[in-house]
Amino acid sequence: MSRVFQHLRYCCLLPSLLLMVILSGCASVNFDQSLAKTNHDAADFTQGQLNLTQTKEQREKLERMSGEILQKPLSQNDAVLLALVNSPELQALLAQNWADAANAAQAGRIANPVFTFEQLRSANEIEFSSLIAFGLLDLLTLPQRYNKAQRMIEQTQLQLTGSVVDHITLVRQAWIRAVAAQQSLFYARQVYEAAEASAELARQLQAVGNFNKLQRARQQSFYADAATQRAVIQLTAAAAKEELVRRLGLTDDQVKHLVLPDRLPDLPGEPIAPEAAGNITKAARLDIRLAHAEYESAARAQGLTDFTSITDIELGLRYDSTKDKIDDTKDIKRGYEVSVRVPLFDWGDAQRDAMNARTLAAANRLEATVRAAGSHLRQSYAAYRTAYDVARHYSDEVVPLRKTISEENLLRYNGMLIGVFELLADARDQIHSVIAAIAAAEQFWLSDAALQASLLGKPTVTSVGPRAVAGNGRSEVQH
Repeated sequence: MSRVFQHLRYCCLLPSLLLMVILSGCASVNFDQSLAKTNHDAADFTQGQLNLTQTKEQREKLERMSGEILQKPLSQNDAVLLALVNSPELQALLAQNWADAANAAQAGRIANPVFTFEQLRSANEIEFSSLIAFGLLDLLTLPQRYNKAQRMIEQTQLQLTGSVVDHITLVRQAWIRAVAAQQSLFYARQVYEAAEASAELARQLQAVGNFNKLQRARQQSFYADAATQRAVIQLTAAAAKEELVRRLGLTDDQVKHLVLPDRLPDLPGEPIAPEAAGNITKAARLDIRLAHAEYESAARAQGLTDFTSITDIELGLRYDSTKDKIDDTKDIKRGYEVSVRVPLFDWGDAQRDAMNARTLAAANRLEATVRAAGSHLRQSYAAYRTAYDVARHYSDEVVPLRKTISEENLLRYNGMLIGVFELLADARDQIHSVIAAIAAAEQFWLSDAALQASLLGKPTVTSVGPRAVAGNGRSEVQH
């Protein structure tokens, strides 16, 4: 048996060395580099903190960071950082992308050789047969397979960046909704308290005969409406907070330490200029780069299919020895065999047609993405600028006017020109204008988060309309 394996060295040495050289240049994935590139390309979103947690020590470190972040009211930037270090949903996204990248790299490698060994005995002879075989066509098309794998790896890296941008945008918008809902709830309770005071005063006045049934019913109706509005806004605030909790990946213990700011940030002094938003080159946009990578991957796969769809070739190296037990002689045979798949029934035309169609579809998707890029950006900027103008109008015009009206009515009340019910009604109107201003500010910050994603090349649109201004509108990420 030892002699057999000595002879096998001869037939295995050449292909083994050849395979070692080939495999040294095969496509591979360094996921740390992918994370570093995403941290670079989406620095405003990841703050350089995007990492895949794999060890217990890493998890403990991130848990400590999460605890430190939760020790103070959670700002929007802190919410993003907390999601980066704490969200299992984001970690699952990273791990899945790593798996996709590894599968893409695997497509650029050839299959391992197959070694076959046989031993046959007869009355007078012992025969040993050995064969090592590998796909010759796989070897010949290795450069094309390697290039295809590289394009697929690049595509998965861009998908990673896009998915992270989407996730962070959702975190930002969840934080905005939660803070705005909490702020609106504060004022809704004030409206409720004012309406409750009016209803109670009306009840007492009716009891002593100074109010009729209709007058009291009106005040009671205001109170009922205020109670309903408070309940609805309270539910909205609870739902918005729970959405944020899910986006951040908080545990039940961490939720106990979550404290949100009392109000949304002030509006910026000036909106982003349209020239600044339009200076983003199309070549740098994430959606165009991803569509281009998809087209390159399809084109590489098409060139490879032109060869592999017709036939397949397998090369095998043989070593056979036969020992005659009577004469004590040995007969050695060396050689090779080639297996070729004969394209008798299937000439691969369907495969080639499918690849041609796939490449054509990718080319048209690329062209559609390039053409739509400017439109998406203009739409996002229009929503952003409209939301800014509306929020600024409420901040600079509506709320100050309502405050002036309230101050004048207070003077009229002190001069006994109006009654307490008119004063309470005016207070309710003023608070309603503040709630509308909060809704307008919420829409602006949602539009700002959407615009930041759109500038990078992840089209995200928020709706700005009468319902949003009234405080009931909500915006959603659209892909």
